[in-house]
Amino acid sequence: MPTARPATAPATTPATATADPRAAHPLPTLDLLLLAVSIGGISLSGPLISATAAPALAIAFWRNLMSVGVLGPYALLRHRAELRGIGRRALLLAVAAGALLAVHFALWMPSLRMTSVASATALVTTTPLWTILLLRLMGVRAPRMVWLGTVVAFAGVLVLTGVDLSLSPRALLGDALALAGGLASAGYLLLGAEVRRTVSTTAYTLVCYATTSAVLLGICLVAGTPLAGWPAGVWWQIALLMVAAQLLGHSLSNRVVRTLGPSITSTAILLETPGATLIAALWLGQWPPAAAYPAVALILLGLVLVARGGRR
Repeated sequence: MPTARPATAPATTPATATADPRAAHPLPTLDLLLLAVSIGGISLSGPLISATAAPALAIAFWRNLMSVGVLGPYALLRHRAELRGIGRRALLLAVAAGALLAVHFALWMPSLRMTSVASATALVTTTPLWTILLLRLMGVRAPRMVWLGTVVAFAGVLVLTGVDLSLSPRALLGDALALAGGLASAGYLLLGAEVRRTVSTTAYTLVCYATTSAVLLGICLVAGTPLAGWPAGVWWQIALLMVAAQLLGHSLSNRVVRTLGPSITSTAILLETPGATLIAALWLGQWPPAAAYPAVALILLGLVLVARGGRR
């Protein structure tokens, strides 16, 4: 997962081709290749978490702490003045976003051990749907196509959870955790978008990930989750997860969104679900039941409609 993506302010793209310079020029090949690498890195995260022989909460903690270790020196060197000058409101919102990101990880990553990678990934990527619903509660009206996509995607969610219920109550609980993880991610994105109005990505990300690490550490201590004592191979897997999902996955997505646009980038990232499903099938032997494929297809179709409707 997915995992949660660095927040950016909501962007709108004019419907007419003449108003969008990207529509008049071919898409840059290099950025398309970088987007493909990004999707590959993100798709690897679900199967890698499922295969790593360490508690899911511990993996979540170390993944974020390692990210802080990589990002921290650069942020303190280049953004020290900005970090010192962050206003109280922006700081509180960044901390709240980090706490929601911790909740997202604490829900989604254990779900990968309870249901299939395909189901957990498809359900956690419903973040755009929860975002639309939260914005509606805040008085923001979405276009008709967005609501159509929301209905289609939630129909897929109902079908998929019904399929998993027929497998076991544990799989259904995993589905519920993944869905709740998507909701927490939506709150994280909305708060982060507000912070990004006045704070740079680097400064915001450092505060957010540091908060996420602290909250996950507290959850691990309360839950009695061991944080060490594994063979070296497990540590290498956690480091690979941080590099693949964090540095290659989400960082490259943020890099190409400026040239490819939010619509193309967000729609392409939906390939995480079939990508993670394929990797889990070939690597872990996790082949979803035949009835799950139409449900996942419905979810992806709904999310594509949401992305296209949001562009308009």
